[in-house]
Amino acid sequence: MNRLSEGRRRLQEQGFLLLSEAIERARTIAICAHMSPDGDALGSELSLAAIIRERWPEKQVRCLLAEAKEVPRHLRFLPMVEELEVPAGADEAPDLFLAVDLSVAARLAEARALMERSREVFVIDHHPTEHPFGNGAIMRPDAAACGVVVLEYALYLDVRVTRDVAMLLFCAIMTDTGRFQYQNANAEAFWAASKLVAAGADPSVVALNVYQSMRLSYLRLESVVMGRITTKMGGRLAYSWVLWEDFEATGAGEDESEGLVDIVRCVEGAEIALLLRQTPEGAIRGNLRSKGAIDVSGVATGLGGGGHAAAAGFTLGKVSLEEAKQIVLPRLEALLLEE
Repeated sequence: MNRLSEGRRRLQEQGFLLLSEAIERARTIAICAHMSPDGDALGSELSLAAIIRERWPEKQVRCLLAEAKEVPRHLRFLPMVEELEVPAGADEAPDLFLAVDLSVAARLAEARALMERSREVFVIDHHPTEHPFGNGAIMRPDAAACGVVVLEYALYLDVRVTRDVAMLLFCAIMTDTGRFQYQNANAEAFWAASKLVAAGADPSVVALNVYQSMRLSYLRLESVVMGRITTKMGGRLAYSWVLWEDFEATGAGEDESEGLVDIVRCVEGAEIALLLRQTPEGAIRGNLRSKGAIDVSGVATGLGGGGHAAAAGFTLGKVSLEEAKQIVLPRLEALLLEE
């Protein structure tokens, strides 16, 4: 059985052709993923840069972070990670701006101004959206990770998938499928993972760095989150929270908080998991997870965020924790009542 229907394959190849033509027109290219980058964001961004350089060595390619913050601790092992620059270091507007693993321009944060000054903008993503920004886009909501789309592009160009590219893309897919445990871990994801391991990706190295090298301070923060887990709707909704003072008390870094929502997701019987996290600026960010067929992306979108059916997020701005609960929890309860 083909991984993609003939119609979807033609549509994807048409997008790859348009992307290649945009790259051909450009002399300078900037690539940027979303704020608070995860493994899929950085893995897709850095591998795409390597693929472009392999096919078009004359192009000047720069990799940007959306915010002037350090790379998350658990992702610093990735190849090429030292290339990432903060937006302030890229004064000259590029000919082409490639936005990776995001479909909402606001998630470019500090890099958005550079994107808006670019001559041409192209989006490569797997998040569902009705209104992609940019001059062109490749949107694959059925792909488990943006890294799957980037791998397909490398194969379309017939460029060599180096060990570094394989490691980057394997990390992208492994993290966005939750170690191949989420609902998006489909046949295509396993096909891509197999191709990448054959090309030199080492799953044990990725797992060791991302999931098995937690600092003691982070584990103490995990215990705080576990101790606060609360359920509603007969256990169908589980939620917890972490305040900025908890980071300070435990010594854990904000960049280590990505996996905290999965602790809440582990609650038996919970169909929706929510983690509310306070930023140093006082804003409240929310992470949502769904175990079954319930689509939490609509709630996230309604709160100014976005994501997938089973994994989504949003930012509320400067509100108190109690205000955040009053805003979010009724929406999730209403969603469960619809089921």
